[in-house]
Amino acid sequence: MLLHGFQAALFAQRHRFALWLPVWLGIGISVYFGIRFEPSTMTVAGVVCALLALIGLTRILPETLRVLCWVPIFVCLGFLLSVYRSHTVEAPKLSWHYYGSVEGTVAHLDRSGSNKPRVTLIDPILTKTAPYRTPTHVRVSLHSKTLGTALTPGARIMITASLSPPAGPVEPGGFDFQRKAWFDGLGATGYSRTPPVLAMPADPNTLSLRIFALRMWLSKQIRTEIPGQTGAFAAAIITGDRSEIDPALLTDLRQSNLAHLLAISGLHMGLLTGFIFAIVRLGVAAIPPIAVRWQAKKVGAVIALLAGASYLMISGANIATQRAFVMVAVMLVAILLDRPAITLRAVAIAATIILVVRPESLTQPGFQMSFAATTALVATFEALNKSEAWRSFNRGRFRLLSPVLSLIIASAVAGFATAPFSAFHFNQTAQYGLIANLTSVPMMGLLVMPAAVFAAVLSLVGLQGPAFWVMGKGIDWILGVANFIANLDGSVIRFASAPSYVLGLFTLGALILILYQGRFRFAGVAVAAGALTLWAQAERPDMLITDNGRLVGISTDKGRALTRTKGNGFAARTWLENDGDGAVQTAAASRQTFHKDIWTYAVAGEDVAYMWGKTLTADQTDEACASAKILIAPQYKDAVSGPCYAITLKELRSGGAVAVWNTPNGLKVQSARDRSGTRLWNE
Repeated sequence: MLLHGFQAALFAQRHRFALWLPVWLGIGISVYFGIRFEPSTMTVAGVVCALLALIGLTRILPETLRVLCWVPIFVCLGFLLSVYRSHTVEAPKLSWHYYGSVEGTVAHLDRSGSNKPRVTLIDPILTKTAPYRTPTHVRVSLHSKTLGTALTPGARIMITASLSPPAGPVEPGGFDFQRKAWFDGLGATGYSRTPPVLAMPADPNTLSLRIFALRMWLSKQIRTEIPGQTGAFAAAIITGDRSEIDPALLTDLRQSNLAHLLAISGLHMGLLTGFIFAIVRLGVAAIPPIAVRWQAKKVGAVIALLAGASYLMISGANIATQRAFVMVAVMLVAILLDRPAITLRAVAIAATIILVVRPESLTQPGFQMSFAATTALVATFEALNKSEAWRSFNRGRFRLLSPVLSLIIASAVAGFATAPFSAFHFNQTAQYGLIANLTSVPMMGLLVMPAAVFAAVLSLVGLQGPAFWVMGKGIDWILGVANFIANLDGSVIRFASAPSYVLGLFTLGALILILYQGRFRFAGVAVAAGALTLWAQAERPDMLITDNGRLVGISTDKGRALTRTKGNGFAARTWLENDGDGAVQTAAASRQTFHKDIWTYAVAGEDVAYMWGKTLTADQTDEACASAKILIAPQYKDAVSGPCYAITLKELRSGGAVAVWNTPNGLKVQSARDRSGTRLWNE
């Protein structure tokens, strides 16, 4: 009887199985990225054997029970895809500090977090470094006051730079830049204080460099037509070039929840292709001889698909834009195949394609937030369209208000769906984000993107000026809203970080609520609520230490106190953000007075000693170790004798950043390597 009821429950969900495919793949991908070791050949072989056995089992099980095999099949497949992808992107990476001449081809231009010009070089040559040990991509921040004219797309340049391997997390369990760099093919990062010198003019023979040169030319032309930060914003949403964006503008956009308008993602791709689809469809329908021979809807879909592909190339084809194009392409192809375009099935297909091609996308905020918003929006409007009250409203005397109400609902749903992901990854949400989006997104859709399309068409005859003027006015409105909202009291709500499993549990609960049919779906609410409860109970480390040991952050009643007013700025900013603390480094350093190089501080009742210097003697460290629970001596190279836990140069080099927690059993010390394990990207 129980088995019969279980089979009946599975049979009732048969039409929803396809929607769960990316979820099952995602679980397998999460397992790969979550484990603390790199799977051995035997482990991978075991998973392959399990996969084949499960496939064979599907041939003998009743149809209603086959799903019990398909779930682990796709979980195994997600795991294996991750293993394959991780090994196929392998490229040389620097394993030592390098200072000297660097020659390479300019492949990308942007700005660093400190607002310095930054260049990515491909096919670099490092002095006295064998080719097989030389990274294929290096990224250099340019600190020189004069940059010259050598930074042109495709040009071969020479600079004197200080390079290092990609940095690890600034705290155990934090954002892993090493992993991101691994999948981006980035083998070294650094800085240069000398102007770049042209070694060889640009060679436009390769398609990628031609497109890059075209992007930079378009960006310059747009900024010429639309001056100031308005033009920089316009260039960013068309070509993906953010090199002229002011950091203050980025702050306003983030604090007003409008940063998504700057990133070329699903909104931009959807607005562009949707506008072109509508214009072409109306144009074809307006010409009777063509309308009777061609299906206007399909002609519009083809033209919109081509426009989307062109926008993908012109905008730089970054991961977010690729993801947006896949989602739009799936929907446009559905139109060509006479299928419903905007459905949860289309969203599932797009997610599956992206996870198969780039499994690492699952770990990225852009993927999570894009599909969270899209899934929630599609599910909401599918439910509304089935509602008699909604259909009556659209047919009634207030039907002209339907687009306005739809916009309000869409903004609220998208904001609600992405808020947990924004809070998790960026430790903040915009309290007035709904107001900002309601007053800005329509401007983007009704004025800015259509004006950009008209500007592109009119530029063929040199009449693009008026269209760019209109586009600029729309952007001015958006930037004005961002500045106003960002400067309101309480515009930003800050959150402390939580373990990654909390976000996974919350996502699973939300998916059960949306994808499952039947009363059991409300169990998803309980799962999501449980995740939020775990988040609220998550504790931050009592002490954090950078991987070079130069900066220490200790929790106090006033918040985290930092031992230095400057230096290790990225780590300091990240620690404070992860604490849900909006203070800057100088303010955090004023919370507690520390001696510059030698100090002792009580953490949870236990003394922690810090000693900086290359001239420390064994007697000094042994004496400190005898009286302290933990000794931090970042420049000391020898072993320390004594009962304390010693963190010296050796431990920091091998383990990276360190966190210390107060537990019932005393202070617990954990390094970034302890948390992540040994993986391909941090070996």
